[in-house]
Amino acid sequence: MTATLPAPSRAASRSHAPLSRLVAAELRWVLRRPRTLVVLGLLALIPVAVAIGIAAAGAPESGRGPGLIAQVAGNGFVLPVVALGLALTLLLPLAVASAAADAVAGEAAAGTLRGLLISPVGRMRLVVMKSAGVVTVAVLAVVIIAVVGMVAGTVVVGGPGSLITLSGTTLGFGEALGRIALVATWTVGQLLAVGAVALAISTLTEHPLVVLASVLGGMIVFGVLSAIPALEWLRPLLLTTGLTAGTDVLRDPLPLDGLASSSLRALVYVVVGMTITVVRMRRRDA
Repeated sequence: MTATLPAPSRAASRSHAPLSRLVAAELRWVLRRPRTLVVLGLLALIPVAVAIGIAAAGAPESGRGPGLIAQVAGNGFVLPVVALGLALTLLLPLAVASAAADAVAGEAAAGTLRGLLISPVGRMRLVVMKSAGVVTVAVLAVVIIAVVGMVAGTVVVGGPGSLITLSGTTLGFGEALGRIALVATWTVGQLLAVGAVALAISTLTEHPLVVLASVLGGMIVFGVLSAIPALEWLRPLLLTTGLTAGTDVLRDPLPLDGLASSSLRALVYVVVGMTITVVRMRRRDA
């Protein structure tokens, strides 16, 4: 008499875990990592430090003084734009690069990447899962700076709840929030380009510090190349070329050329970086 085997359950027959569960597990791991929390906390201090410095300096009138910093005096809604611009030069890219370095190179250094590669997760799902963690860090970092900047600008610097542009016009509360949301969204796009490149580098090495050094070195080299007049033809290809376009939201009417061109450039970097990441992860030996 032949024994009848029980029919396999749906959970047992499933070869892949739901993508939503994988992403949720990755986000829990990323957001519980002490390094991530410390970096986000330090980024939140940037607008606070700028606001305290301006209040302590006691600028007598908005628009008097060097650069955009002087525009913050008595015009608190400029603070998140200035803080995002300052952080985008170095600190925000390093925060995203750190998340990308831990995503693959950090797993390889800890010896846990091999388990992920041989598990029935799928290489494409693994790329999506790791990319979600990098995107989350980028979005959280920008949102924290923008929100803390608005609060610090209102409480410490002061202002009537409106935005005085560099053109001398005054935008209402709703339109000012729209301008801040626009520069925050644009900043996230620039960080996604950095994250995609860092993630691609992370698949090429097992040392997270190599990823951080490559991103930092690349930002410095790009900045030097863009400052050489003889290499003017190279500037449209450099990611750092459009990193100052975010301040265009402080002009009225709003010029979109710089924001659009830098966003398109960032999109190209995202496509190239993610293509390299997918190819490397599909061919990577467990």
